[in-house]
Amino acid sequence: MSELSGNQRRKMRSAARLYAVQALFQMEHSGQTSDAVRREFLEFRFGAEVEEGVDMADGDIDLFRKLLDDAVNWQAKIDQMTDRALVAKWPIGRIDPTLRALFRAAGAEMLEGEAPPRVVINEFVDIAKSFYPEGKEGKFVNAVLDHMAREAKPEAF
Repeated sequence: MSELSGNQRRKMRSAARLYAVQALFQMEHSGQTSDAVRREFLEFRFGAEVEEGVDMADGDIDLFRKLLDDAVNWQAKIDQMTDRALVAKWPIGRIDPTLRALFRAAGAEMLEGEAPPRVVINEFVDIAKSFYPEGKEGKFVNAVLDHMAREAKPEAF
């Protein structure tokens, strides 16, 4: 990937984050294993042509795999962090499944990733806005992820 420009790498990392949210949602919704969903995304979504002249973005495969694996491996810890960031009346089980997948992918990157917390927060807020362009979810996601980041990486604040 070294021959890619910084902008191309950034776009691929952004796409990998989006695909990780979609994959985690699909796993929860369909009951498929992470291996089955990972294979499907790598074979049929990364860079695939969805209709003539319209291609899916290429994603950073290593980041996608890491986010998926870490979200599965650390799910209990991530869900606990998310619960602590939510108001008591809204445990993670009551959160929209798309947001739950987003919090799990973001939490995985906060716990095990190399990107600074602010980058992770901004990226996942953008993803939330793409799923909910009319709503207040972006602000909600920002607040929850800020709380999670302060718990996961207090030294960064």
